[in-house]
Amino acid sequence: MRDREPRPAHPRREQRQSELRVFGLHACLAVFRRRREAIRKVYLEKDRLGALREVIAHCVANRIGYRLLPGEELEKLTKSQHHEGVCFEVLRAPLQSLDDALAALRPDAPAWFAWLDGVGNPHNLGAMLRTAAHFGCAGLILPRDAGLGLSGAACRVAEGGAEAVPLIGIDNAERAIAGLHRHHFELFATVVRGGGDVFAEPLPKRAVIVMGAEETGMSDALLARCDRRVGIPGSGAVESLNVSAAFAVFAALWAARSRS
Repeated sequence: MRDREPRPAHPRREQRQSELRVFGLHACLAVFRRRREAIRKVYLEKDRLGALREVIAHCVANRIGYRLLPGEELEKLTKSQHHEGVCFEVLRAPLQSLDDALAALRPDAPAWFAWLDGVGNPHNLGAMLRTAAHFGCAGLILPRDAGLGLSGAACRVAEGGAEAVPLIGIDNAERAIAGLHRHHFELFATVVRGGGDVFAEPLPKRAVIVMGAEETGMSDALLARCDRRVGIPGSGAVESLNVSAAFAVFAALWAARSRS
């Protein structure tokens, strides 16, 4: 029996996979400021016309469709009560390569990355992107096979941070670590137990903060390849901080010490 030829990819399905519904006022305005060419359609409540006047003018000038919708329709569209009266359909920004991200840094300038291993909750990802943007993170490193990516919920929680911090996709952890070491970065594994006190540990001017999932932590293989292990000591009333809260502590400490 003759083998069937593979079916060609469905163009509408491919288009859906390459697009993202971003909602929330600050998240949508960040897309408009940084990547307005990526906007494919705009949905908004009538009350948002004033705040989005420039966006609507751009849509008219570039023949981009926009629709006024009541709040309940936006809730269905975004699958969220927190749409804040606006939703954009946009093209996803491609993942950046680590080589390109490293090449963009000024030689020997202070810099930091975050490496997320197993962090999958979109609200945690959004909160971490917001923190990363606030403290000038050079990028969030994500294994391409982990399936972690931006969602509308993550973008809303990030409050514009998703447009400010590049997502960096890696295929080979060993190669990525070697590249980071060549550019004088140290990898800090963040752990609940068995790590040095982050408030007492010296932090280098080039650091990679490696975060694992709350339930399982990072993989043993990645943990073994990190240069140091650090934790956040507390009262002991709870076992640990939420991963996004812990991330904010590490980011703030690195920012403070890199300026000293």
